[in-house]
Amino acid sequence: MSGLGAAAEPPGWRLGSGSSEVFLPEETRAAAPVDFLQELPSYRSALRRRAAAGGGQERRTAPRGSAGLRGAEAWGPEPEPEGGGPAGRPAREYPLSIAEKRRLRDCQQADIKRSSGWKQWKRSSSKSLKKVLNEVKELLSYLELWRHDIHSIEGKFGTGIQSYFSFLRFLVLLNFIIFILMFSFVTLPSIISTYGIFNSSFAKTPPENIEPYCTVYKPSGNKGLVYFYTYLKDLLSGTGFLEGTSLFYGYYTIDAAWLSVLRYNLPLAYLLATFAYLALSLLWIIKRSVEGFKQNLVHHEDQFQSYCNKVFAGWDFCITDPNAARLKHRSLQYELQTDLEEERLKQKIADRTMKEKLRIYSLRMFINVIVIAVLSGCFYSIYRATVFSQENSNDVSNTNFQANLLVQYLPSMVITLANFIAPQIFSFLIRFEDYSPAFEIRLTLMRCVFVRLANIGVLLFSLWSQISYCATDKCKACGYNYELYPCWESEVGKEMYKLMIFDFIIILAVTLFVDFPRKLLVTHCSCKPVQWCGLQEFGISDNVLEIVYGQTICWIGTFFSPLLPAIATVKYFIIFYIKKISLIHTRKTAARPIRASSSNFFFLVVLLIGLVLAFIPLGISIAHIPSSKACGPFRSFNTSWAVVPATVLGFPTGLQQVLHGITSEAFAVPFFMVICLIMFYFIALAGAHKRVVEQLREQLVMESRDKLFLIRKITEAQRHP
Repeated sequence: MSGLGAAAEPPGWRLGSGSSEVFLPEETRAAAPVDFLQELPSYRSALRRRAAAGGGQERRTAPRGSAGLRGAEAWGPEPEPEGGGPAGRPAREYPLSIAEKRRLRDCQQADIKRSSGWKQWKRSSSKSLKKVLNEVKELLSYLELWRHDIHSIEGKFGTGIQSYFSFLRFLVLLNFIIFILMFSFVTLPSIISTYGIFNSSFAKTPPENIEPYCTVYKPSGNKGLVYFYTYLKDLLSGTGFLEGTSLFYGYYTIDAAWLSVLRYNLPLAYLLATFAYLALSLLWIIKRSVEGFKQNLVHHEDQFQSYCNKVFAGWDFCITDPNAARLKHRSLQYELQTDLEEERLKQKIADRTMKEKLRIYSLRMFINVIVIAVLSGCFYSIYRATVFSQENSNDVSNTNFQANLLVQYLPSMVITLANFIAPQIFSFLIRFEDYSPAFEIRLTLMRCVFVRLANIGVLLFSLWSQISYCATDKCKACGYNYELYPCWESEVGKEMYKLMIFDFIIILAVTLFVDFPRKLLVTHCSCKPVQWCGLQEFGISDNVLEIVYGQTICWIGTFFSPLLPAIATVKYFIIFYIKKISLIHTRKTAARPIRASSSNFFFLVVLLIGLVLAFIPLGISIAHIPSSKACGPFRSFNTSWAVVPATVLGFPTGLQQVLHGITSEAFAVPFFMVICLIMFYFIALAGAHKRVVEQLREQLVMESRDKLFLIRKITEAQRHP
């Protein structure tokens, strides 16, 4: 951009460059005094900023106008470290006008001709590699799971609902990767060693210094002729023929697997695979959260810029298909409706009187009291149901199918009922609190998070209280209630398995027996009560909580049931099509639009809360509760974590000293300080970048005001010569 100095250019005086140049007439150019530039809005704004900052003398004596504040030189390309000047980056990447980009391209081509053959080959190779990578990336985008379906949903129902289905796709991929990890490092070596494949063998080491009665574990498999409904019960509860399979923790009793001369430490691999899938989930969620946070930050930075981007730059001119164009048009229309709805609510909040504010705040306090009462009732019901189920499950005869099924599934049924009723109550109460759609989703999600995730915590607390309860000396010798739970890890795995299956059954049953009959009644019945109820809205908060709840169960249960991620993958894959069919045929979109930029980020934050809460029961199980002495890979250790110190003792002395030094306080404290310094540096760097962006935006605004000011002066000069 050309600068506007104190002295006029000989051939002509202009403001801007390229297509944005504004030429002044000859009489104005000849008569333009130096003081005229001091009247520019940008120059006066700069003087006010300097006065407010306490600035002294100006650095330059001659006034230079808006362009003088930016510099008299044109914004040229920055030199590249390896490109040797303007040939380092293509001309289209520079913020220049078309004419200047053409001149820069000519300079680059001339520079390439003068460069050596090595540089020319290096540049052509780089361009070819970049082109190949772009083509591969474009090809992989066509292989993306549910790509067409999600684009179609975005066009028909908006980006808010599309964000839910994208979130569901992310969980399908995450669970599939976790399944591959657990199957490769835990299940596959056990199967290979058990059946002697590839000339392999296994070793079982009995636990030392343990009473013999603590090592007795006989899975309740089906023996002899059984009724068909027994298999159905076992399939739903994880008992019977499933209890002794690789689905649960009790199957993995191998201490070491030998593949030829290689020894595979299965207990260590089991523990490291658990840490690996938790770390993978954490890093992947943080990565996606950071991307969503950047989009959310850009969106909330300037609302006017968001409108301009959608109106003037939101259309994709590469679209040639009429259906794709229609979907893109609907998506942009939905985004604009969301913006206008948020602006309307902001104006409504700003116009509230003191009396209205007092009424709303009092109502919100009363509703929060009701929410706390609902949460307390849910927690107490789950605790009582779990204790009753554990105390009476063995007293019911196996021949009484209905009673056995009811007692075994009582905790799962109460949890599922609480998860179904409590969100409905919260969704009804939130309507009276008068929040914006985005904040309404967040608050409802947070309340439902406490219901669903805390329900799992109450269930595990109830189980562990029963597992750790020892009233006899024999029980204390084992370290846990071996009579009721000879393999307590498998019992916890069965509870997580039942929760996973029941959650899927409820989702399927609601769609088949609630949504579809309601759709038929609304379509074919003209009764006023039926038409008043209408179709149910597709509640994003409820649906997100369903899959976050299921994913938290998967994270906790994978340690006790290594193949649970495979079940979760199949479950979410089927749920995608169930929700899609339900959305298209049996539900209606929300009356108030919802923005996807904030929803994507907040969905991942809720998922991150579920992951952090999953760390707590897993950490207690691994490090605190004694491991079962009758089953599992850790039966020779006091706790699951004890395999790590035992493995470290087998390392060379030098490596042991290094590991002990890394885990000591002498290393942890300086490492923590360095991490804090790095974090503060990036925070300061982000603040500096934000200030630069704000200055550049202000500069663009000042430039537009300068042009309007000059055009107004030119018009006045032409009217009054």
